[in-house]
Amino acid sequence: MPILVRLDRFMLERKISLKELSPLVGITNVNLSKLKNSKAVAIRFSTLEAICQALDCQPGDILEYRSD
Repeated sequence: MPILVRLDRFMLERKISLKELSPLVGITNVNLSKLKNSKAVAIRFSTLEAICQALDCQPGDILEYRSD
């Protein structure tokens, strides 16, 4: 998949777990885990906004495009 999610890197830098981030973002641990592990097929802008707000980052910090 050419879009990679680098959520794990920012969670590690901010020292926040899935369990802590999930209520801040408003999605379940399972769905957040799928996103973190690049298993999700889509993300809502509202979810992306909540993640960026909780981690104090920009969308480009956690999403990366790589051509095949």
